[in-house]
Amino acid sequence: QVQLVESGGGLVQAGGSLRLSCAASPGNFRLYVMAWFRQAPGKEREVVAAISQSSITTNYVDFVKGRFTVSRDNAGNTLYLQMNNLKPEDTAVYYCAAGPTVTRSNSAYDSWGQGTQVTVSS
Repeated sequence: QVQLVESGGGLVQAGGSLRLSCAASPGNFRLYVMAWFRQAPGKEREVVAAISQSSITTNYVDFVKGRFTVSRDNAGNTLYLQMNNLKPEDTAVYYCAAGPTVTRSNSAYDSWGQGTQVTVSS
């Protein structure tokens, strides 16, 4: 497993931008598929985006396509999520996760960060 720590969350007005980071413990970061999930109050955790080990494959859920961009820096052991044109419905705790394959299934990811809060005001 890999240790993950998210940062970059905060309060932003609708239409604004935030960039989330996920720092991984040094080691085998480059071997993992990485993903961002989010969980809003009273709702289940849902996938936002995933990226393959070499960044060749990215996968986004429909509600963030064209607004969010996932990327990774394997040399720096860091995963990113650039979020533009944020909407109040994007308010949630955002988590990064590491796993063996690009999938939207929570159970496929075996390492998780502690989460970072994103709040979008209207």
